[in-house]
Amino acid sequence: MRCPRSPGPPKLCWAALAVLPSVVMSAEPRDVLSDTWTATDALGRELPGFHECGPPRAGRQVGIFYFLWLGEHAGGQGPFDNSKILAADPNAINDKDHPLWGPMHAFHHWGEPLFGYYQTDDAYVLRKHAQMLSDAGIDVIIFDVTNQITYRRWYLALLDAFAQVRSSGASTPQVAFLCPFWDPPRVVRELYRDLYAPGIHPELWYRWEGKPLILADPNRLPIGEGNAAHDAPVALAVGHTLGQSFVTDKAVIAVGASCPTWKERDSAVTVTLYRGGPAGEPLEARRFEAVRDNAWLMVETHPPLPPGSYYLELSDASGRIGWWSHSKDVYAHGQAYADGAEVAGDRTLRLLAADDETTAIRDFFTFRTPEASYFAGPSRPDMWSWLEVHPQHVFQNSRGEKEQMSVGVAQNAVGNRLGSMSEPDARGRSFHNGARDARPGAVNLGLNFAEQWERALEEDPQFVFVTGWNEWIAMRFDEFAGIKAPVMFVDQFDQEHSRDIEPMRGGHGDNYYYQLVAYIRRYKGVRRPPAAGPPVPIDLDGDFGQWTDVTPEFRDDIGDEARRDHPGYNHCAQYTNTTGRNDFVTLKVARDESLVYFYAQTREPITPHTDPHWMLLYIDADSNSATGWQGFDFVVNRTVRDGEATVLEAREAEEWRERAAVPWRVSGRELMLAIPRTELGLNVPAESVRFRFKWADNTQRDDDTDEFILNGDAAPNGRFCYVYASEP
Repeated sequence: MRCPRSPGPPKLCWAALAVLPSVVMSAEPRDVLSDTWTATDALGRELPGFHECGPPRAGRQVGIFYFLWLGEHAGGQGPFDNSKILAADPNAINDKDHPLWGPMHAFHHWGEPLFGYYQTDDAYVLRKHAQMLSDAGIDVIIFDVTNQITYRRWYLALLDAFAQVRSSGASTPQVAFLCPFWDPPRVVRELYRDLYAPGIHPELWYRWEGKPLILADPNRLPIGEGNAAHDAPVALAVGHTLGQSFVTDKAVIAVGASCPTWKERDSAVTVTLYRGGPAGEPLEARRFEAVRDNAWLMVETHPPLPPGSYYLELSDASGRIGWWSHSKDVYAHGQAYADGAEVAGDRTLRLLAADDETTAIRDFFTFRTPEASYFAGPSRPDMWSWLEVHPQHVFQNSRGEKEQMSVGVAQNAVGNRLGSMSEPDARGRSFHNGARDARPGAVNLGLNFAEQWERALEEDPQFVFVTGWNEWIAMRFDEFAGIKAPVMFVDQFDQEHSRDIEPMRGGHGDNYYYQLVAYIRRYKGVRRPPAAGPPVPIDLDGDFGQWTDVTPEFRDDIGDEARRDHPGYNHCAQYTNTTGRNDFVTLKVARDESLVYFYAQTREPITPHTDPHWMLLYIDADSNSATGWQGFDFVVNRTVRDGEATVLEAREAEEWRERAAVPWRVSGRELMLAIPRTELGLNVPAESVRFRFKWADNTQRDDDTDEFILNGDAAPNGRFCYVYASEP
């Protein structure tokens, strides 16, 4: 179904930089201490904190799969929203000619993102992504360029937006790329030439082991030569050898053989490279364990082999293993061997020749070879997974360390085969313990996601790769992998059968986002929240300098007030948002025996209090998310009067009701107010206090938490709250 064309702002729904003289910017991000914030999602799940997660753990990093393609492949079609199509007519899944579907091979959305059907170059969305992912604890977003397109226009737009965010002092994740699994050379070279060699935004490159990370098989990068022709596998018996001689006129950096195992997984073999022939000088040797059927077993050469004559040999077989060969002489530059003696025919052989650019690229990056399979696991060290079925494998580095694991929201796996998300038995969001959970509302719980995270926490690798953030679309087919149905979508289909964490409109809303935050905290640890300073009275008739030494300082991102004007996917709408007004910078709280004082500083002078939805202060006085509205028991400034007093309202019987007048004062960029402790129910000594709070300006609708991310500005962001506590 198409979204309406409208020149106005996007429809909202409930879904679960100028530098000021006093705000000093630097190359270092302004730490907003987001790991000390609290939040409760729409299901009542509260984020774990320091007592549950412990302190930050060194050597733990999290990346998330990120997609640049929203808008690139529209081709004047869509958006077609599968969730809305099936809601309008569930039988459409059985009718390939149903008028609600887009054309065959057209891209369809599985649902509507919270930010609407956006395009990847929408700066408003990109800035929001940077903020949300940084707040969650994501270290790197890993771009999908596996389909031989680098999306240069789109990644440059993102890099520019992220650089702008950083120029304001806020944080963003770093960036890296996941390249084509089996044929990466063109994409790797294009990325190197277009982005890395020119040095575009190097501050955003994610580094692993001291170099920019790229997920690509380095052994598939150089120019390949040798022999791929074969007509039969030749088994290698225990105690025997198989070999192949070859002559090269180029420098070679790796040599390998294609080895069948007849689908057995306990096979092992040693591959040795000699100078000359079987009796020549051994140059390189490598032992391969748990060899995957038909894998190319490559031996790298350091330094590159000069042109000359060489011999490759397989020996010390364990389990069932062999060498794909041809019964005829098909390779003019070599000869097949068995037990050191010449035999008829030739064996498969891959030579990777070095050139100046290849050498530069191999020296520039840290390579990790991506494993495409959801089932197979690693076939050698220094591989990373992007998505697997539970229980996921641990991927080790060449030092034998537990380096990486993947965690997915859902998997297009049907039984033990690759399938389509639109197949009934695909492993959707509700799949866990070997089956789909059929309870109503199970799709909201993130059961598959949780099961995968628990597995990762148990193994505790150095890096967790989460799939994914914002794929959103999939091409329509009627057949995939030998399975034919009227309507098929491979990687995304509907709410249940999709794997994006970015919040959606309706459905599960932002549940998966806060679930992501919770698990990252459990994996990486968090800092102890800052303790409230000693009691100190504030004179509202005095100057704002009284607040200088008040601690702690609660911070918000600078320059994050909502401003948007950008076309949607296939120009379905012009998304506009001009609600950005008062941009929060610094917030503080003070207290004495009778009053609690609140302070807010904005980036520019605070607008008149007669503005609608002005400088709202929400307070969760009992630190209980089950009471009040979304946990908030009180709100200030929802009703503002002329003069020296504003209004404190309490949440009673699902409504805000006036409780008391509150004195306040505004001057320039600063606001302060005082609330009697008795009105908040904080009838405890001044030395002991605990509550949660947040500020928001120019939200457009009451009682809608999406407003805290979509419109105006909120401090802190989204559902997050600050915690003011004498004993954190």
